[in-house]
Amino acid sequence: MSRVSDQAGQFDRPVGVFDSGIGGLTVAQEITRLLANEQIVYFGDTARVPYGTKSRESVIRFSKDNMNVLLKYGVKVVVIACNTSTSWALSVIRREYAVPVIGVIEPGSRRAVEVTRTGRIGVIATQSTIASGKYTQTIERLLPRAQVTARPCPLFVPLVEEGWIDGKVTESVAEEYLAPIRKAGVDTLILGCTHYPLLKTVIQKVMGKGVTLVDSATETAREVKALLESRGLARQSRRPPRHEFLVSDEPEHFRTLAKRFLGHDLASVRRVDSV
Repeated sequence: MSRVSDQAGQFDRPVGVFDSGIGGLTVAQEITRLLANEQIVYFGDTARVPYGTKSRESVIRFSKDNMNVLLKYGVKVVVIACNTSTSWALSVIRREYAVPVIGVIEPGSRRAVEVTRTGRIGVIATQSTIASGKYTQTIERLLPRAQVTARPCPLFVPLVEEGWIDGKVTESVAEEYLAPIRKAGVDTLILGCTHYPLLKTVIQKVMGKGVTLVDSATETAREVKALLESRGLARQSRRPPRHEFLVSDEPEHFRTLAKRFLGHDLASVRRVDSV
């Protein structure tokens, strides 16, 4: 009897998602869309955002802190919904924690390799993610003939958070950032930051209809689904799922930004200590 009870409890445990701030909500949203029965515990480290300008050592330390927050909620899998954390901390986290951990780089890279026709693949992300070389390494491992053009786009994040997802200013910035990638003749472009899907319309306009945009959030959600099903951990309960949203600072500011990402209000956001 206790074994059956333990298994039922294991199914019911939430999926943990962490990010440096708000952008990982694009990943959480895709998980809830694809896995409507799963419960999410989301933690945004808003006190220390952004990670894209931090050192490797700091990002690893912050990522471990975030893991420890989520483990208090009994999560059955953790999604690192931050490209910078995935770049620098994923291998360390997987070595040091027993819970399954999924990053956002491998799923997006795999999808790009599947859809490219020419092997010319572009990547746009934060400075730190680009500097890590993880996207290029992953793509070239999956497709040795690939030609990867990577470009940091640091102004995209503040533009999204200010709500400037279209208009002349945003299009002008996109034109400047994407010019080298267009010149390289890519046929596939990975949106390597969780904020960037909100700029998809502008990015597609600048790149042209012949370029396929790869949203890592969608691909990551598919990987979560596959992992839960393969390990028999998919939630079985008929009770509606309950999601929790946690931040390390400024919960009301997070709620305001979250509405831009999700299109609806969050019922509640709680502040918790990240260390």
